[in-house]
Amino acid sequence: MNLIKSTGTFSFFTIISRLLGYLRDILIAIFLGTSFLADVFFVAFRIPNTFRRLFSEGTFNAAFVPSYASELVQGKEKSNKFASEVFNLLFLILLILVLLIQLFMPAFVSLIAPGFVEDDEKMKLAINLTRITFPFLLLISLASFFSAILNSHNRFAESAAAPIILNIVLIIVLFFSKLLDDNLVYFLSYGVTFAGFLQLIFLYFFVKKFFKLEINIKFQISKKVKFFFNKLLPSIFSSGVTQINILVGTIIASFQASAVSYLYYADRIYQINLAIAGIAIGIVILPQLSKYINQKNKKKIDLIQNKALELSLFLSLPASAALLIGSKEIISALFGYGQFTENSVLNSSNALYYFSFGLPAFAMIKVFSNFFFANHDTKTPFYISLISVLLNILISVYFFRSIGFIIIPIATTISSWFNTIFLFFILINRGLFSFNNIFISRFLKIIFSSVAMGFFFNYLMDIFQNQLDYDQALKSFYLILSVLLGACFYLLLSYLIKAFKLEDIKLKY
Repeated sequence: MNLIKSTGTFSFFTIISRLLGYLRDILIAIFLGTSFLADVFFVAFRIPNTFRRLFSEGTFNAAFVPSYASELVQGKEKSNKFASEVFNLLFLILLILVLLIQLFMPAFVSLIAPGFVEDDEKMKLAINLTRITFPFLLLISLASFFSAILNSHNRFAESAAAPIILNIVLIIVLFFSKLLDDNLVYFLSYGVTFAGFLQLIFLYFFVKKFFKLEINIKFQISKKVKFFFNKLLPSIFSSGVTQINILVGTIIASFQASAVSYLYYADRIYQINLAIAGIAIGIVILPQLSKYINQKNKKKIDLIQNKALELSLFLSLPASAALLIGSKEIISALFGYGQFTENSVLNSSNALYYFSFGLPAFAMIKVFSNFFFANHDTKTPFYISLISVLLNILISVYFFRSIGFIIIPIATTISSWFNTIFLFFILINRGLFSFNNIFISRFLKIIFSSVAMGFFFNYLMDIFQNQLDYDQALKSFYLILSVLLGACFYLLLSYLIKAFKLEDIKLKY
């Protein structure tokens, strides 16, 4: 496997999906802005979308791939039997969960958006919309199961391309927004669930080559399947800790008008880089890392782990610098149109600024967690993530009344760095990770390139200051130009000082 090539393939489709997601969000910003309807839709969309991220962005892989890889070694028949048992039990659990939530939806919405309880109109609409979107959880979780099988066979393009369907469906709905008027949020919600169904069908078409589904609902569970499900819940919590922290933030933010929307738009920006610097790398390394750990090939294990961490920092550090410097200009250029006012830009950019400090930590959590998962250890990152979430809640709740929603990105960043540092020290202490000489040298060069790029990007923001003003029609063009120039500067400097080498692209892992 070529790490950079495989990551590039996954990242290519992920970027297309995120760009379409950006187009979707800019249309939502134009037609809904940070209004009452936007807040309610984002709450209804946040729950299934959080589960999508929890399951499809490497978390299900974390538990499934090492177990499935062990079965593959013993032959296709055994791996197919194991996968079918997992699918059947997963389907049964999810179906019961979705039906129960549908029955108790008012109580459920009260838990995820307690700030809506005082407003009957908001509450009623949130219940209706969440009822429509919630079946997406079942569909996308089963789609993620198919993605995990494809990833186990080093097929990454299909699973990375699947989320594109959701964005295309919602964009089509948004193009008819003027005709739909206030019913737009209902049609968007139906679009979410319909897109989940399409993604499931899309992935099943490709997975048939590797997996023959055998439907057999039974209550007798094999030891291997029990072992897998014992790993699944901790892996969902630990690998998806960033998404859980954001969900916690959404719950707390529901007490402040428009805060849910401010956080949503800020979240959308840094997630683009996180999808590549953390999620893509984590997904790509897991099958090979699991294989080499089973073979006890220390040389290959060290090579993959160091290169994965290096690549994660190479991508996340310059992005973090750019977001810190240009948070206001980025939010304004991407979303500052129509109903998205200057005040909305200011609040969303403040949230993005504080999220930016945590971007390298968000990415490293994904990478470090996979080092544990490849060793069949989901409990250690689970316990650390649990403490991290509790720390996030404590900070957010304690300071929310005094400084408002802005404490949420601050608390998320602090708790994520706590998580990252503890994961790192436990890996080192247990002998599951060690730096090689190449990494130390490259890391120092990456920091230098990132800082230099930061100064250059700040210079570009000053030059284009007038063109990036809120009222300027071509501000998106000047932002894209600045980002491209900054990226070219960073890549060229990294190449010149050998923070990145062309032969790395051809290196097999």
